[in-house]
Amino acid sequence: MNNPIPKSCFIIFFLSFLTLLSPTQAKTIKPNAPCNRIVLYYHDILFNGTDAANATSVMATNRSSISNFNFGMMVVFDDPMTADGRLLSPAVARAQGFYFYDKKDIFSAWFAYTLVFNSTEYKGTINVIGSDPFLEKTRDLSVVGGTGDFFMARGIVTFETDEIQGDFYFRLKMDIKLYECYKK
Repeated sequence: MNNPIPKSCFIIFFLSFLTLLSPTQAKTIKPNAPCNRIVLYYHDILFNGTDAANATSVMATNRSSISNFNFGMMVVFDDPMTADGRLLSPAVARAQGFYFYDKKDIFSAWFAYTLVFNSTEYKGTINVIGSDPFLEKTRDLSVVGGTGDFFMARGIVTFETDEIQGDFYFRLKMDIKLYECYKK
């Protein structure tokens, strides 16, 4: 007698069944439970032409004349990170990188930087990139990697503007939440 079910259908069914039984290698991420959380304050003192000794950032390109929102201006920085909001507190890390103003019609910047830790509590780096539309109360940037205690870290950094003094100083509260952490 002729079998009404072709052998190829049976093989496909059997392989599909085995796939369902095999354990998956996918990693479950719990977005409400970071594996590490650090709150730091970022202090940016833009060089205004008179205070080179205290400046921590400098314009690398001038702003464009086509906008009133610093469009096109790039700033390179080496800013101190403190555990509290005081500029003169001991730095627990340095933020090293750049930001540039990327919108013609509002104040907004795009950041790319590395947090460099070299303290008794942490050693290593955290790499951060993303957009910072200043007028929003909070803004999230991506943690895209790290080294040392933060080897291959993934997560988000939430910016909140803590203080602005003219166009030469601002302080951000940075809530760093890592959702992917690896132990050595």
